[in-house]
Amino acid sequence: MESGTPEVVWSPSPAAAASSEIARFARHLRENRGVDLPDDTDYAALHAWSVADVGAFWDAAAEFFGVRFHDAPTAPLGSDAMPGAEWFPGATLNYAEHALSDGPGRAPEDTAIVFVREDGLERTVTHAELRDAVGRARAGLVRAGVGRGDRVVALAPNSVETLVAFLATASLGAIWSSCSPDFGARAVHDRFAQIEPTVLFAVDGYVYGGKRFDIRENVAALRGQLPTVTTTVLVGYLDEEATLDGTTTWAEFTAEPGPLEYESVPFGHPLWVLYSSGTTGLPKGIVHGHGGILLEHMKALQLQGDLRPGDRFFWFTTTGWMMWNYLIAGLLVGVTVILYDGNPGHPDLGALWRLAEKHRVKYFGTSAPFIQACLKAGLRPRDEVDLSALRTVGSTGAPLSPEGFAWVADAVGDDLQIASVSGGTDLCAAFVGAAPTVPVWLGEISCAALGAAVVAYDEKGQEIEDEVGELVVTRPMPSMPVMFWNDPDGAKLRAAYFEDYPGVWRHGDWVRRTPRGSYVIYGRSDSTLNRGGVRMGTADFYAVVEGFDGVADSLVIDTTELGARDEGALLCFLVLTDGTTLDDVEGDLRKALRSELSPRHVPDRFIVVDAVPRTLNGKKCEVPVKKILAGVAADKAVSRGALQNPDALAPFLEMAASG
Repeated sequence: MESGTPEVVWSPSPAAAASSEIARFARHLRENRGVDLPDDTDYAALHAWSVADVGAFWDAAAEFFGVRFHDAPTAPLGSDAMPGAEWFPGATLNYAEHALSDGPGRAPEDTAIVFVREDGLERTVTHAELRDAVGRARAGLVRAGVGRGDRVVALAPNSVETLVAFLATASLGAIWSSCSPDFGARAVHDRFAQIEPTVLFAVDGYVYGGKRFDIRENVAALRGQLPTVTTTVLVGYLDEEATLDGTTTWAEFTAEPGPLEYESVPFGHPLWVLYSSGTTGLPKGIVHGHGGILLEHMKALQLQGDLRPGDRFFWFTTTGWMMWNYLIAGLLVGVTVILYDGNPGHPDLGALWRLAEKHRVKYFGTSAPFIQACLKAGLRPRDEVDLSALRTVGSTGAPLSPEGFAWVADAVGDDLQIASVSGGTDLCAAFVGAAPTVPVWLGEISCAALGAAVVAYDEKGQEIEDEVGELVVTRPMPSMPVMFWNDPDGAKLRAAYFEDYPGVWRHGDWVRRTPRGSYVIYGRSDSTLNRGGVRMGTADFYAVVEGFDGVADSLVIDTTELGARDEGALLCFLVLTDGTTLDDVEGDLRKALRSELSPRHVPDRFIVVDAVPRTLNGKKCEVPVKKILAGVAADKAVSRGALQNPDALAPFLEMAASG
């Protein structure tokens, strides 16, 4: 499948590897658990042990992280069935306690949060201030009648108040859910109405791309559509004096100090509800538990990310994406979390790099499309800003192209670890990513995460290496969903992940595992391009097409019906930059695709469109568009409320109508 080993773009120094948190964990295993690893920095051996005995691995991880159990577990893993694994039976604990209690990096005077808004508004919050704010919000929730199992929702940005409200909710054993304030009213209702919340937090508006948006009309409408909401708290985000009839202001709600206490809940007690993209039908409510998220995120940040108390951790995200939940977990390991709210490209693409300079960010997380945009704009952050504090650049949201890896190494810094990671909202974590003891190969994700038994399956369910197959996970992970909301018999959850390979999680990504133990993701397996028997992921296609200066965005659709003998047309939809015409690029695109992919992957037609339809989380809508072009009614193919830009569907609907 592959032609030689790719270039190594980063490798840890022996001294850095030996002093990493993961090496310290390996020593802990040897000294306290009798696990005989060949070397403290031998990641492959550590990973093999972590998936051979997942119960022992997570038990040792809980001990190493100092997890505060109120009631001790009777075992690390009561049942290892999938679905239905029973983690740490008998244990009780609380997520919020781990974020707010004293500890390394969490002394009262230590900085917990640095908040930065696009328009220049900044705020620094110490742990003492954070604890006081959470205690006040918690007291407000208690007055509102919120208790264990009740739902609290927020239509709010990546801000201090949002994080405070979440921690207060979690401390009570209540269940959190959030949407970004730029979500449309229908999209928010489709999510929140399912879980019947008691309290709604909402901002008066938000800032994006140099504009201010007042959303109080949306908030009023939403309140009217959520009959279970008894209290609505308005956060004056644009205007501290903002009011709205029938709401309580944030200042009023948090006026009285309150004690910081933590409801002791079972390991799998619901912490929050995240949502599937909801491109067809209502978004599925994905429920994660306190303990599973706590362990998974501590492992990801401390061991895989090598973050230490006092380090500064940033990931560009909104509250409608699981990366927000991942970012705020920095508090669990004593790092300072940098919250940014706004357009990452305003006033220009250098904004986030300037933020990294100003706030001495050690771990800078973003998306593959953002890196691609910086590359295409010819940006060289290292020439513009001081990034000497930076050690790691994280990327997720889509496969990072080899050109993206090369750009980071050349234009950002030549001694940076490039942590391309891939996972999902489904388990609010990464299956595959980086580690401080593993090199980074150009275009590849370095390794499977500890405790994640990730392999590729062929069509018969057989494990394959160095060939493209279905990404599956063969052993349970503690942050897998404890349930879907309104799925009492678990049928929806089984259908989502376990129908194809009983007892094995099928994720829906197309992956190749290399002999080095690294991974390459090729896009969603249900939108694979299968031309003349040559299967290819859409990520490969986009890497070629979007490498052209005149192409701003693209969408490729193989219209072949599943199981059909006759091959359908391969269509490439292009969003062109201003001043570029199809004639300017089509000939070169055809040549490049023929030589870099295969003659079979040259589209039958290139079609110019104004925009590519994307989900609220920014994913391209490949499968819904394919369904529309196959004649499926628009309302059955995709829920408009799940899209950032529903108007972008128009040309595809016209094509389908004209046959």
